[in-house]
Amino acid sequence: MLAAVLYGQEDLRLEQVADPTPDAGEVVIQVAAATTCGTDLKVWRRGGHAKMLRPPTLFGHEAAGRIVAMGAGVQGWQIGDRVVANNSAPCMSCFFCQRREYSLCPNLTWNNGTFASYLKIPAPIVQHNLLPIPGELPDDLASMTEPLACVLHGTARSNVQPGDKVAVLGDGAIGLMFVAALTHQLDAEVVLFGGNDQRLEIGQKLGASQTFNYHQTPDIPATVKELTDGLGADVVIEATGVPEVWESAIAIARPGATVNLFGGCPRDTSITVNTEQLHYSELTLKGVFHNTPAYVRDALSLIASRSIPFELLISDRRPLKDLEQVFCDMKNRKAIKVAIDPSMAS
Repeated sequence: MLAAVLYGQEDLRLEQVADPTPDAGEVVIQVAAATTCGTDLKVWRRGGHAKMLRPPTLFGHEAAGRIVAMGAGVQGWQIGDRVVANNSAPCMSCFFCQRREYSLCPNLTWNNGTFASYLKIPAPIVQHNLLPIPGELPDDLASMTEPLACVLHGTARSNVQPGDKVAVLGDGAIGLMFVAALTHQLDAEVVLFGGNDQRLEIGQKLGASQTFNYHQTPDIPATVKELTDGLGADVVIEATGVPEVWESAIAIARPGATVNLFGGCPRDTSITVNTEQLHYSELTLKGVFHNTPAYVRDALSLIASRSIPFELLISDRRPLKDLEQVFCDMKNRKAIKVAIDPSMAS
């Protein structure tokens, strides 16, 4: 089969590899849609990921499709079932899993390789994080279950109360999903900061009360204080993975605020925190990572409800051969998410 293999920094190659065959407890799906992700873009640009993968490796982690093969012992599934698989599963037995802190599990089973004709799903994911796609939900929407699950995990950890003024920094897919989840589920008043006017318009459609292009907003802390009677935001969500933006996120928080440092920065980077502000303003700084099985299910249910127009995040649908160009387009901020269809003719 044709598959994308990541070899290093911006070194992505399409190669012919053997079709996967399932071992005991595993299934193989034919990929119908594999959506690109901001994490994929970061991994492509950086040449690796601290947790998920090390090159050379099959690439991509969001996909929906149909089961075409099953290993021994698989129960509850049939050939032809439409499914979406999370890209990980916790071990369910370690110190953290016993405390239901599943995203901290040191034994997470990771799975990459969605940018291919077929994808093998490891047994722990089949057991804990393989879900049926409801009804006529399009494959490209179902494929976005994993990133939305991460966002729902992030919103739950952010101490948001109804009516809170929340600042979201970043207009990528994750930042836009945060806007949707915060406004539709928690009734927050969300202000979105980003660098692309078209994306900011989508943010408004997803519920942002106000949007600001940081290219025309030189002093973001002053802008936030003007909107909050001089206090600052009740909650701040950082969704860029840029160390300088982490520092900006802390700067725009009011006393007593929660700052969710959600975007993963490059390995071995650090930030400077004003200890006086942190201490006397009683700030809560949180790093929130990945998702849990419960949020995977919640995410698919929310997408299937069609109560939020998540289709606004899909910029295009392209064949597998265009994958490298798609990442170039994402790098140049010409696309948010693209649905890759391995069966699409070139």
